[in-house]
Amino acid sequence: MGRGRQKAKATKQAREMKYFVPGTDLSALERELAGGRRSAPTAEPEVDEAEYEDPYADLYADEDDEDDARR
Repeated sequence: MGRGRQKAKATKQAREMKYFVPGTDLSALERELAGGRRSAPTAEPEVDEAEYEDPYADLYADEDDEDDARR
């Protein structure tokens, strides 16, 4: 296939994809939207900073230590 024919075919396919409108199943959409409201979103558990241990804390100096050294 020549370059012109190839480009024309690609343009035709792109145009078909751009303007293609599939039939919308409104009842399925309604079920999907209504189904999402039944369950309430769960909140993420809060992490207490005292319980959190930074595995990389010993690799880097604290910012407070650097400020004290500059003074």
